[in-house]
Amino acid sequence: MGAQLRLTDLNLRFGGIKVLNDVGFEVEPGQIFGLVGPNGAGKTSLFNCISGHYRPSSGSITIDGEEVLGTAPATLARHGLARTFQHPALQLQATVLENVLLGAHTRLSGGPVEWALRLPRLARSERELRIEALTLLERNGLGWAAHRRADELSHGLHKGVELCRALLSRPKLLLLDEPAAGLPHSEVEQLIETVRRIRHDDDITVVVVEHHMGLIAALTDRVVVLDHGAKLMEGAAAEAQSDPRVIEAYIGKDAADDVA
Repeated sequence: MGAQLRLTDLNLRFGGIKVLNDVGFEVEPGQIFGLVGPNGAGKTSLFNCISGHYRPSSGSITIDGEEVLGTAPATLARHGLARTFQHPALQLQATVLENVLLGAHTRLSGGPVEWALRLPRLARSERELRIEALTLLERNGLGWAAHRRADELSHGLHKGVELCRALLSRPKLLLLDEPAAGLPHSEVEQLIETVRRIRHDDDITVVVVEHHMGLIAALTDRVVVLDHGAKLMEGAAAEAQSDPRVIEAYIGKDAADDVA
């Protein structure tokens, strides 16, 4: 079952600069939830807080009711959190399959002694994970690339590989950081279908940071709009698109007055 995510009064400061200001919202299990806002709104900083890459100055982050504020990313992965990045961080000299298998680091059985001795239980676990990784690549249209080096693939395909890597960890909560960035329209449509299928088939809660409002409107159950580190509004994507405050945040007050 997908995880519940709750943020309460979250604040983040870098020196004297306040990056996030009392941000709070709740994502229900199984939702696809969007975080939107203009450049500099604090969306990626908020993702970095949730995923443990930044430690907030104050506030609360809970996953299924358990406080995880300041928890290290590796520990959060064991809590069922996985994340993709705006710029996929792949091992370019490794194969696509090898990159996906990196997502299984929290699932390998045994410990350092078994890993060093290559005991049978570990070998069996590795074989099972390899089959699962190949299946994920096939499901996401990348089976043909499994044994190709990552640097032979396009930027859009890198995003697909990173998504498979995140899914191999069997997350309950999946954070997608601008998954449509740099993708042509046809691949955005495919991405929408892929995320819907993941939510349905794997029962995962998904939180998406995205500038592409078409994707957000087509994909999400609910959105939060951030502006200058604060929550501007929360509701359905259609409400956000027609909200004067959101229009002003995106295109400026003078242009918003013209639209009105």
